[in-house]
Amino acid sequence: MGSLTEDPVFLATTWIVIDFESTTPRGYPAQPIEVAALGLRYQQRAWKRVGASASLMRPPAFAPVTPADTAQTGLTAEQVSQAPSPAEVLDALDRRLTAGPYLLVAQHAATEAGIIHNQREHCPMLARTDFIDTIPLAKQIIPGLPNYKLDTLLAHYAIPQPPDRHRAGADVEVTAELFFRLIRAADEHPQFSDLAALVKVAGRTAKSNIPVQAELF
Repeated sequence: MGSLTEDPVFLATTWIVIDFESTTPRGYPAQPIEVAALGLRYQQRAWKRVGASASLMRPPAFAPVTPADTAQTGLTAEQVSQAPSPAEVLDALDRRLTAGPYLLVAQHAATEAGIIHNQREHCPMLARTDFIDTIPLAKQIIPGLPNYKLDTLLAHYAIPQPPDRHRAGADVEVTAELFFRLIRAADEHPQFSDLAALVKVAGRTAKSNIPVQAELF
């Protein structure tokens, strides 16, 4: 393998592939109804799973699961009605983050970053964890694709579509498979000499880590 996966900082990092399913109520930010996370470490030239978590979440009354949401995810209002609240689920996930440093991994990380930031009161550690976004990484590794949607990238790498695509657990699994292939390619690319180079191309700073500019007056 190349220098990227030999970088001590890369090897010390725990990677958390994360995905949310959500409702999108008019006039409000997206409200999570499901989350899945998969912890990974790169050890002895292979990816090792170091933890996993998945849970449904009960949305607030102003953001019910709609027929359109059900058509997209397969989740129904009945399924989430007895689920724990986002506060409970994300607090429990946050408490598992005890052995960093961490980086989150997501496809189109802006979506996950926004949900986490809006729930930051319940998951302060998660909210301070930066992202690697698979989209800008894929654009650098495999330029010229018609688009960089997850389904397009899965097809490019011949990663099978899961039967429950658009459920958080399934999407985390295929995003992880995509990430493995992108890192393998990056490892052979001279631009990606270390983790800092990877972050420069595909990193997204968590909103909670962005300094707030003081008011001028």
